[in-house]
Amino acid sequence: MDRPARLARQITAALDAAGHTVAAAESLTAGALCQVLAEAPGASAVLRGGVVAYATELKEDLLGVDAALLREHGAVDAGVAAQMAEGVRRLTGAWYGLATTGVAGPAPQDGHDVGTVFVALASPHGTSTARPRHDARDRDGIRRAAVLAALELLHGVLRPPAD
Repeated sequence: MDRPARLARQITAALDAAGHTVAAAESLTAGALCQVLAEAPGASAVLRGGVVAYATELKEDLLGVDAALLREHGAVDAGVAAQMAEGVRRLTGAWYGLATTGVAGPAPQDGHDVGTVFVALASPHGTSTARPRHDARDRDGIRRAAVLAALELLHGVLRPPAD
């Protein structure tokens, strides 16, 4: 079993034990984060759903990301990721909201190089963001790195026991 699948299983078990739920707002990962979460046994008890907001205007319209923030910084930004996570949490009623945004290529976007990734986690206790470093250079690798980073962000908050 690969690391994302193992993390998803641990996250699912920890969320279920706590009676909490999760939802994801995805741009860069285009649904891959929800897919990994959904494949964990017991996911139906904890995964509320997800929003793939690939287009910038959907980040604003569906998730409530501030239009001025999007105009000033573009969609590839830690603040955008934070507002995406908060928006999906609000939209779905989940305890936790995860978000991914970044540049998978083939060209830079919003002044950010290919490989730039931002992830965020929102909960009733606040919102945190991360700009994970990784070695991936191809689109699939960058997306896998973003999924892993989002899972690690949530796992770090839950701190479930390893299986």
